[in-house]
Amino acid sequence: MIAKTEPCVEANSGAPVAQFLPEIYKESLDEKVILIVGGANGIGASLVGLCCQNGAYVSIGDIDAVRGDYVASKCIEHWPVHSDPALPPKPPRAAFQRTDVTDYQSVLDLFDNTFNKYKRIDHVVVTAGSTETEEPWFDHALNLTEIRKPPSSRDIDVNLIGTLYVTRIASVYLRHNRGPGVDRSILLFSCSAGFKETPGVSVYQASKHGVQGLMRSLRANFSSPYKHSIRINTICPWMTLTGNSFPKSVEDRWTKEGLPLSTPLDVAQVSAGVLCDQSLNGASMFVAGTRAWEIEGNMERLESQWLGEEPSQTLAQGQKVLQEALAA
Repeated sequence: MIAKTEPCVEANSGAPVAQFLPEIYKESLDEKVILIVGGANGIGASLVGLCCQNGAYVSIGDIDAVRGDYVASKCIEHWPVHSDPALPPKPPRAAFQRTDVTDYQSVLDLFDNTFNKYKRIDHVVVTAGSTETEEPWFDHALNLTEIRKPPSSRDIDVNLIGTLYVTRIASVYLRHNRGPGVDRSILLFSCSAGFKETPGVSVYQASKHGVQGLMRSLRANFSSPYKHSIRINTICPWMTLTGNSFPKSVEDRWTKEGLPLSTPLDVAQVSAGVLCDQSLNGASMFVAGTRAWEIEGNMERLESQWLGEEPSQTLAQGQKVLQEALAA
């Protein structure tokens, strides 16, 4: 087992919470081809380094060409590829391509070029994200004049539409040039705001709920051997020091209260652990500080408590009917 969960009993709970303990071994990622959308900065850049350090080939897509080129060149410098003289030369350890995740053709070009260069794709990760706080959609100060100006849709475009684009294209490319029993996966980035209300970022939160919903809608379909046999999971980071996530006043108060802060590397390590663990499908990892917990299992296990026994049974029966009817 490459990565595991262990029961961790919280105070006043009596119910086990699955704490995720990522363990990353070189053989888990060695010679794998990993495409990371949003890999030029923050968590994405840290994950690129972790994967290359453990022998993977990484294709980086990002709108930030300066940082993307820098990250790719550093990976090539630090972890060079050694080819057998008797065999064709191997591709570079990392490659960067400027990619606008909101542009379908741009995302498609990234997959095309990655597949042509590396001949297959093993894992796809979407870390690209946007948080616009300067122009709140639901500002209390809005008046009849200001409401006539359409608000920015960038958070929806990047976080949700972009993730939909990448996931759609990945679901096809991951099927090709794969041997029997070879692991493939898609890892999406949601957020704690994807399952818990967060003030001041309504549209961002709606987009991250959408990412969670996308994973939940696909986890049974993608993992079926009669469909794609692809794992799909999400990462839900809490407060992470990425340099542009929260105002300094929030960060200072957070630290004063002793709340957990994650570094990009903390979140990247959890992400790499999820990529490595072939038993994980349909999982969501809530990351706080250096620790992570799987939340989907408890939501399902406790459904009859928060929804009620009878509604839970009715819902399960209805879902079964829908699944069988739509499959037919």
